[in-house]
Amino acid sequence: MTYELTGLDGRVAVVTGAGRMRSIGRPIAVELARAGCDVVITGTGRPPSAYPADEQAAGWRDIDSVAAEIEALGRRALPLVSDVADERAVEELVATTVRELGRLDIVVNNAGAARGPDRFDVIDLDPAEWRKVIDVNLNGTFLLSRAAARHWRALDTPGCIINISSVGGKIAGPGTAAYSASKAGIHALGAAMAAELGPNGIRVNTVCPGIVDTSRLDDIDRGENWERLRKIIPLRRHGVGEDIAHMCVYLCSDQGSWITGQAINVDGGQLTIR
Repeated sequence: MTYELTGLDGRVAVVTGAGRMRSIGRPIAVELARAGCDVVITGTGRPPSAYPADEQAAGWRDIDSVAAEIEALGRRALPLVSDVADERAVEELVATTVRELGRLDIVVNNAGAARGPDRFDVIDLDPAEWRKVIDVNLNGTFLLSRAAARHWRALDTPGCIINISSVGGKIAGPGTAAYSASKAGIHALGAAMAAELGPNGIRVNTVCPGIVDTSRLDDIDRGENWERLRKIIPLRRHGVGEDIAHMCVYLCSDQGSWITGQAINVDGGQLTIR
């Protein structure tokens, strides 16, 4: 007997920040499609000149390439350039999803600010970089969650929100103040929204990835430092985007329907040894 997750066939999901080839957003979008969802995928519209070398070599086309993967699975895909930190853009994203695909059932808040310029001790941190990280990571999650929840409450229909955070929101290491604060804020936002929206059948959960091998971490050499990071993970391997995607799909399914308000670590056991 084959055990399958149910409740996703014909649903419509929005996954933000899903255009990178080696990422978390792309596999979330693809695995939701594999489970039966039609998927709206957003990106920032970055120019090809800004793509990592491996994406350029592969002829990668950002959200259009992810849309092609989704369509190859027999599902509908809608690639849209959108700014999650812009209130009007977010409201238009929800409206366009409903207009083009007929409904909205799932929101995955995955978009995140670029890593690097914010990685300073607080006393040296440029306030502009602080605001940028908070605006994209935390405010963007708030704005899209609010827009989706308003849509569902107006129709008196259930919905599911998944926020992609990080174990960094719980560890809060040195040099990560903006990032860690934004991710900890997402945990609190998700819990508060779950309490408010639960009576409407709207579930809100947060997934906290550990060290996942994506292009976001390409500033860490894949030699000694990478091996050092691997050794702090009890399962002794770095995560891949699919590890996070599988948790997201489960939380959106019928089988995850009694889970809300949680901030779930998917980290190979990293936080168990702290």
